[in-house]
Amino acid sequence: MNTNTQAYRYPLELDISFKKQYQRDATSGTLKNISLTGAFIENSGVNISLDDKITLNINLSGRERNISAKVVWASQRGIGVQFFEFDNQDIQIVDDLIYFLESKRETRKDVLTSIFKKIA
Repeated sequence: MNTNTQAYRYPLELDISFKKQYQRDATSGTLKNISLTGAFIENSGVNISLDDKITLNINLSGRERNISAKVVWASQRGIGVQFFEFDNQDIQIVDDLIYFLESKRETRKDVLTSIFKKIA
């Protein structure tokens, strides 16, 4: 995979939990954008450093998946993570989430188009 090219990020608001590997307690955060290669998690006050390995717990329509990731940047606002060790079920839940976001965006675009046609 070419690490110089960033995959398209889909904006969203999804509450998740995550924890450092080998840590017992999970931390709450909000998934603010996602791609097939990584995500941005908004949180505050969490002691997470560059290259920490974390596990994200994503619950989508009753399907729960734990996805492994590595922290590639961190700030007071949140963390950027790169997914790794994907299996087919991990890819499927991320792909389903992206499909849902894309279809929602297309629906909004169709509604705006119909409004503009009525106005014109």
